[in-house]
Amino acid sequence: MGETAGKECTPQRIAIERGDVANGAARISLVGSLCFEDAGLVWKELRRLRRRLPSAKTLIIDLSKLDAIDGGSAALLLHAQEALTRQGLKASFSDASHTVSGVLEMYARDAVGGRKKRRRAPGVLDQLGKTATLYLRELQLVFAFTGQLLVSTRKVFRSPRSVNWSEVPHVMERAGADAIPIVLLINYLVGLVMAFQASTQLKQLGAPILVADLIGISVTRELGPLMTAIVVSGRSGAAFAAEFGAMRVNEEIDALQTMGLSVTRFMVLPRAIGLMLAMPLLVLLADVVGISGGLTVGIYFLDLTPIAYMHQLQKVVTQWDVYSGLIKSVMFAGAIALISSQQGLVAEGGAEGVGQRTTSAVVVTLFVLILIDAMFTVLFKVVGR
Repeated sequence: MGETAGKECTPQRIAIERGDVANGAARISLVGSLCFEDAGLVWKELRRLRRRLPSAKTLIIDLSKLDAIDGGSAALLLHAQEALTRQGLKASFSDASHTVSGVLEMYARDAVGGRKKRRRAPGVLDQLGKTATLYLRELQLVFAFTGQLLVSTRKVFRSPRSVNWSEVPHVMERAGADAIPIVLLINYLVGLVMAFQASTQLKQLGAPILVADLIGISVTRELGPLMTAIVVSGRSGAAFAAEFGAMRVNEEIDALQTMGLSVTRFMVLPRAIGLMLAMPLLVLLADVVGISGGLTVGIYFLDLTPIAYMHQLQKVVTQWDVYSGLIKSVMFAGAIALISSQQGLVAEGGAEGVGQRTTSAVVVTLFVLILIDAMFTVLFKVVGR
């Protein structure tokens, strides 16, 4: 607003001369110098003129006697012209000096051409279409990743050395050994809580020893593998997705591909193999501590002896109960590694995109874990196991 046309702009040096209305055209003249401090007077006069002359169709603002104008006043005049035009009174400037017209033209370039359109909420069909397109795009990315995985797996059998085997022990350490404390704590508490919740009913039935049946079967078949997989998903799966996502947005993945390295064989398969080797070991430990949680309740709340508890446990829990949980754990590990890697490899848009893909990886993985667990439960029931 610092630009000034003509002579020095001095406040309180503007005068307004009203002309007569002829043939639906009104005329008004600005005399002197127009500063931003006095622009409000002009604005009020223009609004008052519009109310007094409702029959006028056009308004001519004569600027021939205007000696100076600053940037703020020029912007306000242009805005007033636009507002009057929207109200049905076509306003125009006339006979402006070269310097005054220069300032008006400069600010006219930045003037808004019309009223901003209100943002309309998308309709139901628009939302359905965008959602369907998004899901189809995600499905396409999943199929593309699956195809690359199958091709890379076939090449692994032909050339086993193409896999970065040195990464497997590191993955087992990070995703397996480092996760032992949290896995043991959570599974112990789950076994403890389940046994404690069932203790009242078992006492009423006069069969407190059945707590060993409840904890033994539920932990080995379902809770041990599933709770361990959930912990690993939130811990290691999110780390895999964030790692791959950061490498994608930093173009490190492109650099590996430029060097002729297969990202699937060099990075994805070692993580999947390492996690699939570490998960059954974690599940075995989870089974032990989950059963120990039930034993704690049995000793302190149900007056059971450790020998009676373990004896009942041996009668009820079979080898297949443990094996079924281990089979599930291997499938859970593969799903965690592959889903997290796929989500990370398609990240885009900087840190925000990496965060979104990391969240998606955890959410999708949890859904798939429940789905796999349900499928194997039904399958084992069908085959009589």
